[in-house]
Order: sequence, then C-alpha cells, then structure tokens
Amino acid sequence: MKIAVIAGGLSPERDVSLSSGCLVANALRQAGHHVLLVDAYEGITQNNSDLESLFEDNSGKPYSYVIPKEAPDLSEIMKRNNNHQALIGPNVLDICRIADVVFIALHGAMGENGQLQATFDVMGIKYTGTGYAGSLLAMDKDLTKKLLRQSELPTAEWVVIQGDALSEPISDPKLEKIGLPCVVKPCSAGSSVGVSIVHTKEELRVAINAAQKVESNILIEKMVPGREFSVGVLDGKSLPVIEIIPKKGFYDYTNKYQAGFTEEVCPADLSESDTKRLQNLAVEVHKTLRLGSYARIDFILGTDGEFVCLEANTLPGMTPTSLLPQEALAAGINYIELCNKIVNMALE
Repeated sequence: MKIAVIAGGLSPERDVSLSSGCLVANALRQAGHHVLLVDAYEGITQNNSDLESLFEDNSGKPYSYVIPKEAPDLSEIMKRNNNHQALIGPNVLDICRIADVVFIALHGAMGENGQLQATFDVMGIKYTGTGYAGSLLAMDKDLTKKLLRQSELPTAEWVVIQGDALSEPISDPKLEKIGLPCVVKPCSAGSSVGVSIVHTKEELRVAINAAQKVESNILIEKMVPGREFSVGVLDGKSLPVIEIIPKKGFYDYTNKYQAGFTEEVCPADLSESDTKRLQNLAVEVHKTLRLGSYARIDFILGTDGEFVCLEANTLPGMTPTSLLPQEALAAGINYIELCNKIVNMALE
C-alpha cells in the first residue's frame, strides 16, 4: 500500500510533528508498506511525473528527528522557504492524491483545526484520525469546554480574552471571576506551547504575553490542583489510563518531549472503580466532540476526588515519549500494530 505520512507544517508544534512522522513512517515501512514522509509546509520540489516513484524506495535509512528543547522559530522556517505564504507546500496535495491513504502526523494549526481534513474531503483523499468538524471542536479549547459544559461533563471554570485588549494593571472583571492560581494558554494550540501556571498578577501579565506570541485568543482557566491523567480512545474503546508525573514543574513543552523529564505510569495507580469512571468519561468526551478513530483525552483528578477534563487531542503525539503509544502497548498493541490499525480504520 502507498502511504503518505504528512508531518512538520508551519506550527509551533512542528518539531514534535516531525518526530512523530519519522517514527510512524518507519513503523509503516517495517509493516511492508511503501511510505513517503512529506513536510506539509516545505513540500517536495520534483517533477510531477516522477512523484509516484518516490513511494517505491523502501530501502533507505530510517527517518529520524530529535526534538529540540525549545519550540521552533517559525519566522526562520519561512525565511528558509522564501517566505511563501501557502500552508501546503509544493506537490504535497499531488502526493496525497497518489497515496492510497494519508497518515496525518501533524500537530496543531492546519493539521488539527480541520483545515487540512476539509481539503482532503473535498479532494476525495482518505486520511487518518478525526474529520474536519471534530478537529475544529477539539482544537478550539473554548468550544471544547462549552460543549463539555452543555453535556454536563466536568471541566474547570474559564474565560477567553483578547491578550492585546487588556489594560495595565490587569483588572478585567472576567479575570477576577477565575482568581489565582490559574492556567494561561493559547486557545487553539497544543504541546503546552505558550502555557503558564500563574500565582500572582505580575505573573499573569507575563503569561498573557507569552501566550499572545502564539495567538491573540487566550484561555484563562481556574487551576485544579491534583494528579494528571490521560486516556486514549482507539476505535471507540478506551485504552489503559496513564498517569503523568513531571519530575520538576508542570507538564510543559520541555517535560513532554525531553526523555527522562517526566515519569509516566501505565496502567495508572487508580482503583478499579476510578479507572472505569475515567475511561467512561474519556469515551463520553470523545463522542461529544465527534472525534474519530483515535484520540487522547487529558484529565486532572482534583483533591475532591472528582475528575476534570482539560482538553482533547485529535492527533496525539507518536514520539518516543508520547502517551498514546504507551497506553496502546499496555493494552497489548505494539507501535507497528498501532500505526497499522490507524491506517486500516481510515480505509474502512
């Protein structure tokens, strides 16, 4: 089978995506498929008549990519590509047409907000993961939380502000409603890019400025102290629960993607009843947001013993430290089998 793995892109999560894409492409090659890894933004500069031949060579060195400690400088990437404004690079769509299926290994921006999925739908291209509607609902954290609240699913109190509209000092009455401590994050980004935990008003201004570098819509959420968990949903069924325990600070960009910075326990040390309750919640969130063949839902277990949904991930990371592959392995599904299953569900 010819499979195009789409990764990279022009997103703060670009480096994470390239790491995911390399591993996915290697796994699918090992499974016997003809695989081509393509950077969604940079594309491939080649004569159109030769594109199909790019799938034929499966004997090359394995793909590899190491995630730097800091998120990428997107302006530098644009300069390197002559500042072209199109989010989809040369020959990308033609390659996707040639492929039997596209494995979307993008994270954030166009890959997770539904734009790419809608484009593929219009062009009749088969792809992995969630469709355009569910992608949009899960990517916009404000929409996610509104739907969860309407469905009586637990989520922390929040407000959304325009970062550049706040005056000094911070006295917006909406913020008073949330109080301190709180969590500040871009409204439509992932991988903890631009996320801060805030304890003072001075920290709040710094955090808003950091989030505003990613996007102008900023979500400020009441902080729920407690243990952090994640639950993958694969083919409509929950995977084993994983607990996330950063060795220092919180589960930020560095702690997520640098090996050894976070302890992950799977299956999580929870009672049988709490495990079942959390898995059921994950499936309900998955259904509410119209998510697709696989996704991952993040939760906090508060000190009151109640689970609170943080967010949903429609294209969970597939890096060496990513949570979904660990959960799948705990369920007896190795990495190659997981990638193959995701591909087969897209074809179905």
